[in-house]
Amino acid sequence: MTQPAWFDGFETRRITTTDAEIALRTGGRTDAPPLLLLHGFPQTHAIWQRVAQRLKDDFFLVMPDLRGYGDSSHAPGLPDHGNYSKRALAQDMVEVMDTLGIARFNLCGHDRGARVAHRLALDHPARVNRLCVIDIAPTLDMYARTDMAFARAYYHWFHLIQPAPLPELMIGGNPRAYLHAKLGGWGSAGLGYIEPEALAEYERCFCRAESIHTACEDYRASAGIDLEHDRDSRAHGEKIACDTLVLWGDRGVVHRLFEPLALWQAQCAGRVTGQALPAGHFIPEELPEATADALKTFFG
Repeated sequence: MTQPAWFDGFETRRITTTDAEIALRTGGRTDAPPLLLLHGFPQTHAIWQRVAQRLKDDFFLVMPDLRGYGDSSHAPGLPDHGNYSKRALAQDMVEVMDTLGIARFNLCGHDRGARVAHRLALDHPARVNRLCVIDIAPTLDMYARTDMAFARAYYHWFHLIQPAPLPELMIGGNPRAYLHAKLGGWGSAGLGYIEPEALAEYERCFCRAESIHTACEDYRASAGIDLEHDRDSRAHGEKIACDTLVLWGDRGVVHRLFEPLALWQAQCAGRVTGQALPAGHFIPEELPEATADALKTFFG
């Protein structure tokens, strides 16, 4: 089978939200169920290219670059990092779907995108039909259980949250090497799983001073204002209302330190199912066919 051309058949556009400009691609069947796909660090929506080609006959796909990533806007972080909170990024996504005329949708996020998806499902439960989170455990649970093993495996969580401009300057000294180290780690065993076009996109988008800063702001928000939001949600008994699918990489890290399925079951009112896939952290690129099959089965 010949690999389809890069995002063949998908439209590129920009949507202005209240506080940001969001770059995105859309495509697939306009009469099919809508599916919003959210990427993580240090990537862009390009992570979904192979998955999208396998899903475009079954869904209408919306694939944005999150605020602070890719070709979306990169405003400097506020003192409380609130403009990079998952609540703010989730609001962007709701406004994107509003602009597209989509009231309810299926939602899937990988890595940081899954943290945005978690907050979106809590803040806007009437908008989400079903949710899939890929290779994460809830942020609050992960920080609450910090120990030496977690700090070693997730060292970047503690590096990126340091006050600006220290991590920005350190990464900026050789951003391409830093990017390749992140993409080749977490059980991925090198960069061979990434399409050349995707790797070029990650290099183009990440290796800029404003992109490094806003990626740090994403993590600074998660270590501060996001935890406040999560604690408040739990104090008020808020849980994800919809059915949820949890996927994680068998060669990855998160399942070695945490129990993703059990932790998500504790945060969901709906039915929670999950499975490990034979991959590292970047499952949609490492196993696009298996990822697409899992999403078809769950969202279909």
